[in-house]
Amino acid sequence: MSSNRERNDSKRPKGKNRPEKNAGRPHAPEQQRPRQAENAPKPQSFQKSKVNDDGWLWGVHAVEAALKNVNRQGPLKLYLSEERTKTIAPALLNRSGLRVSTLMMPDIARMLPQGAVHQGIALHGPVLEGVGLESIMEGGDGVILMLDQVTDPQNIGAIFRSAAAFGVQGLVMQDRHSPPLQGVLAKTAAGAADRVPFARVTNLSRSLELLGENGYVSVGLAGEGEFNLHTLLAQQGWGISLKKLVLVLGSEGEGLRRLVAEHCDHLARIPMPGGFESLNVSHAASISLYEALARTP
Repeated sequence: MSSNRERNDSKRPKGKNRPEKNAGRPHAPEQQRPRQAENAPKPQSFQKSKVNDDGWLWGVHAVEAALKNVNRQGPLKLYLSEERTKTIAPALLNRSGLRVSTLMMPDIARMLPQGAVHQGIALHGPVLEGVGLESIMEGGDGVILMLDQVTDPQNIGAIFRSAAAFGVQGLVMQDRHSPPLQGVLAKTAAGAADRVPFARVTNLSRSLELLGENGYVSVGLAGEGEFNLHTLLAQQGWGISLKKLVLVLGSEGEGLRRLVAEHCDHLARIPMPGGFESLNVSHAASISLYEALARTP
């Protein structure tokens, strides 16, 4: 015999007073989220800055060296924090085509790429164009450093810094595969980009031919070099009978290209008794310059 409860349940219309299938479960997110117009503007806090480093230098050493460089073309815009205005040398501000503004530190940061360590000083203006290869050769005897498709701005900045420290005659880069001397490159160079003469050339092989015609001996740094660099320089009489030298370094990944290597007078290696296969190109440049200039007889 059926109970009263069973009889009452049987009389309820189907579909009424029954819990929904998904009752007690959260709705899917798309059902809770209000629909937004397709072209509705994003909230201001989600808009990303499009600031880049075009024409910008920042950091004390990079900017002060730029202001001292009479070959830099204007107009130039200098931005200083209140604290930096008290420490900058007044003589640096006495040049034509320079406009100076004082801003708060966060305001300077907003004009620069994210993470730029500006130290309360930034400069905006035309990028350095460099000089001709002939101008570098006119500097007299010494070492010229050539970079074969080295593209990393921090590596090139570090190489400029080493070049300035060891007193190289000049630096040669391929025009199409070298970043402009600004931003991170200039910050890493710590002012050396405005002190070391540099040339951008179209063809490195032709440039090596021209350097050879003017009495330079070129040495390409490569792991397959027959002699280590120190031995080769001694054999060539560097610093005694040989007074003009070109050191050629290859790119971070591929090293010297075949045609560039073939146009070098010699290939030499840096001994690595630790057994590691290669060095960062900026470290290789420093070691090579030490061998050529700090150990010159």
